[in-house]
Amino acid sequence: MTKNDNGVSRSRALAAKVVFAALNAIKDNNRELPQRQVFLEVEQKVHLDEWAGARYEKTGNVRWQTVLHFYSIDCVKAGYIIKKSGIWYLTPEGEEAVKLGEMGLFTAANAAYKQWKLKNQSLADVTESDETDVEVPTQDEGLTVERAEAMALEGIKQFINAKNPYEFQDLAAALLRGMSYYTPFIAPRGKDGGVDIIAYRDPLGTVSPRIKIQIKHRGIAATVQEIRQLMGILQKDGDVGIFISTGGFTPDAKATARSSHVHVELIDLERFISLWQEFYNKLSDEDKSLLPLLPIYFVVPGAIA
Repeated sequence: MTKNDNGVSRSRALAAKVVFAALNAIKDNNRELPQRQVFLEVEQKVHLDEWAGARYEKTGNVRWQTVLHFYSIDCVKAGYIIKKSGIWYLTPEGEEAVKLGEMGLFTAANAAYKQWKLKNQSLADVTESDETDVEVPTQDEGLTVERAEAMALEGIKQFINAKNPYEFQDLAAALLRGMSYYTPFIAPRGKDGGVDIIAYRDPLGTVSPRIKIQIKHRGIAATVQEIRQLMGILQKDGDVGIFISTGGFTPDAKATARSSHVHVELIDLERFISLWQEFYNKLSDEDKSLLPLLPIYFVVPGAIA
């Protein structure tokens, strides 16, 4: 493997750049970012030469993306990032590690990974993966599952994003029914008075909470003004607001919901998908057909035969 003037292999140098850029991107976005957005941010911030952007002949995967997937495992094992439901979260330890710079962060994460590996496997299994180019990752069995989950999540997102606002509104109502709520009101086309769905715990709405749901199915984040509009219609005791936004929420919108004297629950696209997966088996067959899922089972990484 070709090395630079500092004696660092080309793959290792690329890994240090993209991992550092990824953690900085998460840090700059309130310490959480969807995986897809992480990769978009890295692509914008890092100069990627022809070699880094080339595709592997066997798999067709882009080199720098594979390298980032591969070495992000080090950061997970080091406790620098947490990956959950397609979202990458930066931990306080990760925020401190970013201060080490590109190679310092990379070296610390790699060392932490090797310590984790030593505790879970024999010394002979701990290899110097950076001595060769990265094509088929073998550093962690969990990478295969991780990438499969990421691909599945991306497919679900594309399916949802292809729906029009009224179709997504029906999808949200179906989820609520799967969570044992009644949905007596689903707004027809036209003005809705700020409420797209009303949900109750019982058929007549005599039991709290009475839930008023606002939905924004679009590619931009919901604003603090929109959150306040929902808060303004929660006038009765027992009223709870839910704001579902497939474009996410601005930091100010999140802060406003957290500090509100009335309960406003925020659900972005990733959380919506997670809830749909969680309650899928409780949906009616008709509601399942709005977003049908097929479970696939993997052997738990690291399981002993």
